[in-house]
Amino acid sequence: MVNFKQFWTKKTLVGLGLGQFLSLLITSTGFSSSELAKRGINAPTSQSFLNYVLLSVVYGSVMLYRRQALKAKWYYYVILGLVDVEANYLVVKAYQYTSITSVMLLDCWSIPSVMLLTYIFLKTKYRYRKIAGVIVCVAGLVMVVFSDVHAGDRSGGSNPRKGDLLVIAGATLYAISNVSEEFLVKNADRVELMSFLGLFGAIISAIQISIVERNELKSIHWTAGAAFPFLGFSLAMFLFYSFVPVLLKMSGSTMLNLSLLTSDMWAVVIRIFAYHEKVDWMYFLAFVAVAVGLIIYSGGDKDDDQSRADVADQGTERSKHFDEEAGFDNLSRGNTVGSSKMGDMSRHDCMTSSGGRETIENTSIGKDMQALLIPLSL
Repeated sequence: MVNFKQFWTKKTLVGLGLGQFLSLLITSTGFSSSELAKRGINAPTSQSFLNYVLLSVVYGSVMLYRRQALKAKWYYYVILGLVDVEANYLVVKAYQYTSITSVMLLDCWSIPSVMLLTYIFLKTKYRYRKIAGVIVCVAGLVMVVFSDVHAGDRSGGSNPRKGDLLVIAGATLYAISNVSEEFLVKNADRVELMSFLGLFGAIISAIQISIVERNELKSIHWTAGAAFPFLGFSLAMFLFYSFVPVLLKMSGSTMLNLSLLTSDMWAVVIRIFAYHEKVDWMYFLAFVAVAVGLIIYSGGDKDDDQSRADVADQGTERSKHFDEEAGFDNLSRGNTVGSSKMGDMSRHDCMTSSGGRETIENTSIGKDMQALLIPLSL
């Protein structure tokens, strides 16, 4: 029999709550983008640029204050920044060519992509219960798609094939970005991840804006009505990016992508209560299906903690060893101060040993990163 107490652990509740908070943030970015589109502003890369700048300034300041050595090579963050920027651009761009319904459906491609990548590179094992939860969540979103068709809200788009390919490409890049972030947040450091993602994301976005959106920005008439949605989008994205690593470390990238499925349903709730619009009854059934799927997927984490811990705790163990070695090195230096030849030899041996272990440590992380990011970026 199923013990329902295992479904309502603190970890499960926090994961579900945080997932829905992130889903609401994504919903707010959608409404901000919609408001900008109504005003004739079409600059997706420029909207994301402010978010990357905020990440770089806030988390970069924390990194400078800490003055800690990097736990992952800087060029891995360059690859991640490029993937993340282009994923955002491709999915937003797809709305110009295909229908909203098609984007919603094809965006689900990120879920099986994430599961496959985490299984191959992070060695994550999925029990039948979790697979069943994924199926129920996707079924709920398919109901939303059928609801759009049933309500006659579907529009074909100017070039559906091109739009669909853009969505699939963007969803694949989202999966690569999410899995890479999950690996880095577990094996490196959350602050380091956010600061370098923000730094290189801002640089790449700036280059892309100068090439693609330069004329669009010149044509914008900046008023309060245009500035507020722009700033609101950036703030929501900053909060989203800040809390995503927390959920990734706690529940993994599959849980993140499943949680974001409810963003479409939250948009429906806002349409009903804020704009007094009528929606099809299938939306409510879909919302329930996605919620049930999330509970099924996240429930029973006690049984899966041991299998997940082997992967999740690798970064923690590496960090502990790194800190312990650094502390041991400092202690040895303090004890050998004032000694003559014997002390100098002791200090030399300690520093050599510590440096060797540190080299091995960095080499280990480098090999793991190469095994994950380099194949994905090909």
